[in-house]
Amino acid sequence: MASDRTFGFRTRALHAGTPPDKTTGARALPIHMTSSFVFESAEKAADLYALRTYGDIYTRISNPTVAAFEEKIASLEGGLGAIATASGQAAQIVAFLTLAQNGDHFVAAADLYGGTITQLTVTLKRLGIETTFVPHGDPAAMRAAVKPNTRAMYIETIGNPGGRVGDLRAVADAAHDAGVPLIVDNTFASPYLCRPIEHGADIVLHSGTKFIGGHGTVIAGAMIESGKFPWGSGRHPLLSTPSPGYHGLMFSETFGEYAYLMRARAEVLRDVGACISPMNAWLLVQGLETLAVRMDAHVKNGQRIAEFLASHPGVSWVKYAGLPDNPSHALARRYLPLGAGSILTFAPRGGRAAAVAFIEALQLWSHLANVGDAKSLVIHPMSTTHQQLTEEEAAAGGITPDMIRLSIGLEDADDLIWDLEQGFAAIKRHAGAAAR
Repeated sequence: MASDRTFGFRTRALHAGTPPDKTTGARALPIHMTSSFVFESAEKAADLYALRTYGDIYTRISNPTVAAFEEKIASLEGGLGAIATASGQAAQIVAFLTLAQNGDHFVAAADLYGGTITQLTVTLKRLGIETTFVPHGDPAAMRAAVKPNTRAMYIETIGNPGGRVGDLRAVADAAHDAGVPLIVDNTFASPYLCRPIEHGADIVLHSGTKFIGGHGTVIAGAMIESGKFPWGSGRHPLLSTPSPGYHGLMFSETFGEYAYLMRARAEVLRDVGACISPMNAWLLVQGLETLAVRMDAHVKNGQRIAEFLASHPGVSWVKYAGLPDNPSHALARRYLPLGAGSILTFAPRGGRAAAVAFIEALQLWSHLANVGDAKSLVIHPMSTTHQQLTEEEAAAGGITPDMIRLSIGLEDADDLIWDLEQGFAAIKRHAGAAAR
């Protein structure tokens, strides 16, 4: 394509990383379903294994179909490059282990996805990596929590499930002042609604299972790196000191701006083995091609449902940054100008029992543990996605027994509202039966 033109998001979603196949002329991306690749020569094989040249060795490390998805998602996020993984959790663990080892430390917002919190407090803690959690991701408190062994800060663009919007620029400035990168989980926003690298983030994570895939058919993740952080400063010895896995090679010295991506792929992804299948990468490419169209519809429905719930007499509270009275509304206007997404939480009057009665009465809303599907979804976080948290962790994340999380899909909004009314009617029936 013309090198002097900056193409728009929708154009790049369709064309970046996926030109017509040079060998066959196929316009759709081929699926390279192979475990491994033939070497041109013994010398080329040795060079590939020594990281002296680029190319494919084994699909656990790289694959042409996977690379096409990685190039597309990196383009849409505005990053230097990307690494696709087997899940969103896999993207996190690869991101963390590329930076940290036994004795290291992270600073993270407290209101995160429950699986992220347990990955940090259980799995990484067992490896000797500690995390300090900061209520509300407050930038000043994040800065104050930094230690000499801190390797990164971590927040979500839109908190799961509470919906708080992170102050990306302020936290990025705090991280950079401390000499560490900012990692942002951008799953709830997608690169269409927000691109954290534009606001100072260094590493962006996604659960591709959500809006990127878009149809509840894929488990996948992605990690995108900006290429702007100075990995050779000495603050990250895994990148700036000799690697025993490659006979003393230093990633920051050898690969420069690609140091983080190269270590993440050549050491961590290689050894953890959390690779994505070519078929799932192909499905994610299909998802990205329609992401902009779907997100516009998601946001429109999300705003409509939020306004309906905010005015309903059976609702105690609604958390959605698109509502003017939400504490994150100003940040949403700054970082999410196209809309605050389509995931929200609310509490029906009547506590946990009412929440259960509400969920079980719905017909169009699927009761399951996912978000970002074309179909509308509902769940009770306290008893499912955040069940493993301690009482203190749940309180810090704003998780309450009456909280219901909605992921608003692409159905007709009037039909979704009709179904929500069935839930409120069930609460009245439940309360009436309990009173007798």
